[in-house]
Amino acid sequence: MIIMRQYGLSILQCFITSVNYDMIAPMTKALKFEIHNRLDGAYARTGTITTPHGTIQTPAFIPVATQAALKALTPEQLAATGAQAALANAYHLFLRPGHEILDQAGGLHEFMNWDKPTFSDSGGFQVMSLGVGFKKVIDMTGEGTPNVTSKKDKLAWIDDDGVTFKSHLDGSTHRFTPELSMQIQHGIGADITFAFDELTTLHHDYNYQIESLDKRTHPWAVRSLAEHQRLNTERSHRPPQALFGVIQGANYEDLRRKSAKFLGDMDFDGYGLGGALEKSKIGEIVGWMVEELPEGKPRHMLGISEPDDIFACIENGADTFDCVSPARVGRNGALYTRYGRVNIRRAEFAKDFQPFDDTCDCYTCQNYTRAYLHHLFKADEILGKTLATIHNIRFIVRLVDDIRASIADGSFYDFKKAFLADYYHNK
Repeated sequence: MIIMRQYGLSILQCFITSVNYDMIAPMTKALKFEIHNRLDGAYARTGTITTPHGTIQTPAFIPVATQAALKALTPEQLAATGAQAALANAYHLFLRPGHEILDQAGGLHEFMNWDKPTFSDSGGFQVMSLGVGFKKVIDMTGEGTPNVTSKKDKLAWIDDDGVTFKSHLDGSTHRFTPELSMQIQHGIGADITFAFDELTTLHHDYNYQIESLDKRTHPWAVRSLAEHQRLNTERSHRPPQALFGVIQGANYEDLRRKSAKFLGDMDFDGYGLGGALEKSKIGEIVGWMVEELPEGKPRHMLGISEPDDIFACIENGADTFDCVSPARVGRNGALYTRYGRVNIRRAEFAKDFQPFDDTCDCYTCQNYTRAYLHHLFKADEILGKTLATIHNIRFIVRLVDDIRASIADGSFYDFKKAFLADYYHNK
């Protein structure tokens, strides 16, 4: 009993977790991960993830194709940026057009004409964050934590079995459980899926974080794994899918390590490094989790794309990561350069007939001038969003490719110092 109290588990929770976990038989592996190079003095490594739809050289940035599309780009244009994979959103595809339709189409790859590996998230982030409209600073309970839901009516309610929520599209009511999340993701047909977990925030206190792990995120991981195994067996007409467990614990070292140990002992194919955390501690927190996880399985950092975060997470052991930000800011006229982001709407670009970035090999910079991009945004032409997105995705993909090469040849620390000095020179 002392041990169970130390880890915040009741007798009933331990019994349920033990019984469910023991019922999970070894699954057919849908993923292979090989490590090639390790960085001296850090957890960074290079490797290859092999899936039924191809390989991913790691570290790698995975662009987000939310609704089976990256906004403003065709799949062919996305592939031309050098993207090795794409991540689709289970919540959005559940609501529209429905995972059953993707399944009937032959899965995500056939549906969107994408012949590279795919990821799908569990929908947990969206059902909770869109339910109150505050992304990573939400309050699901309104009890014992700051109430930050005042700007929008609450649209999501969580309990120990799952989440009931209202669609942001039409207000219709739905419910996600770990089992349904896995059924949705198997219908979508992504190569790599994620266990259903509770999104906590920095507004939730330490006691709530413990309760969230013990009553929801960890039991839901057990249930996700059991349902995933059942579906992989039942759906033998489809390629086998991999499942990553998602580690939570906010900024607390003991909870991050506890979550990583718990999930690391289970038969997941890899791990998602999730949850709210302080940007200034991102590398340290990734390191806590990595120290507790199996060395031979890939680790995916959920939702980062700023260069300093990319370097910090890779240095501390993240292998892949995704984020909507490069595309989103591009659609709003902010383009990446080696010396920081630039707003192409600025008047100085109206008569500037140079390539946007003459060091960039993307389609946009090879074919169009700053003046033309400026004109497209001022005229509110859709083409401007397309060309800016192409550039931004290529910029981040190429940056991570260069980081991967620097780990392999031993120049990582010099490359990191030089790149970040240039990118943040104004700060």
